[in-house]
Amino acid sequence: MSSTTPENISLSISFRGTIHEVSLPSDAPLTRLETQLEELTSVPPSLQKLLFRGKKVQRTDNLTLVQIGLRDGIKVQMLGSTAQEINSLSAVESEHHRKERILRERTLKPQVKVRSTVSSTVASTTYVFHKIEPLSHLPKPETALERLSKLSNDPAIRHIMQKHKFSVGVLTELAPHEQPHLLGLNVGAGQAIKLRIRTDAYDGFRPYLEVRRVLCHELAHNVWDDHDNDFKELNSQLNREVAEFEAADKRGTHYLSDLRDAYEPSSNEEAEALIHVLGGNGIQSGDSVEDRRRRASEAATARLRKEEEELEKSCGTSMHSSRGISRS
Repeated sequence: MSSTTPENISLSISFRGTIHEVSLPSDAPLTRLETQLEELTSVPPSLQKLLFRGKKVQRTDNLTLVQIGLRDGIKVQMLGSTAQEINSLSAVESEHHRKERILRERTLKPQVKVRSTVSSTVASTTYVFHKIEPLSHLPKPETALERLSKLSNDPAIRHIMQKHKFSVGVLTELAPHEQPHLLGLNVGAGQAIKLRIRTDAYDGFRPYLEVRRVLCHELAHNVWDDHDNDFKELNSQLNREVAEFEAADKRGTHYLSDLRDAYEPSSNEEAEALIHVLGGNGIQSGDSVEDRRRRASEAATARLRKEEEELEKSCGTSMHSSRGISRS
């Protein structure tokens, strides 16, 4: 009895802007496709992320290409890092503790006031993001560059970086499907900061102020690694200084109006407190202006604390340094 030869299927694999045409039998296992892609891109199978029709291909033993849904003519996007890139990151990680010690010693040294007309110029060129790098293989890289540049040039962010002498080598983005549970990552105590600026479906970008709060969080990791009390104190200080800087920058406006613009109240308690302060309905008799301001500040602080707890769960920096780089 003669056996039927399975038909070949042709796939278009997009990786970092390059299209690789691959033809394999429909009953070929997924491992065969991964091996061929490794030969083409140098990305090991364990680091390959294949996406098609809005979903990620799950690595399952003994399943063929047709069983996982791949058909002739389907376009597939591949994400992943080469072994050489992983080794480079490992080398950066080996320097982490040494960098951390140096940065901590630097923060403990008393600031010396130098009478120099060029000191501000030096600060403005030293304590900055030295390189902006969107992921060119993802959609709309020009929009991603604009978002990252806006964060880099944000006056409040530049203010806290110069004040705390933060220097970051590369500001780049974190692809949603590479580490979907993370919103930010600080590599090597400031050698690189990666931010999740895109939505899950790659069809848009996350709100600017949300991303900026994540950036403040990751800047605090330039000094402190774990999410301990020292880290939380510095992170709260950075967010407070951002709000104070923006409030001071808005001349001729009411103080609490500035507070509302800076914190954007999202809870009912915070919004109600701000309405009281700004002269809205429901003012309690006997409340002083200071009482209303205090309530608004406490509501904003409580919300920020809650948001920071959520950010800690979506930050990969502490896990990244203690467990190494995930390769799964």
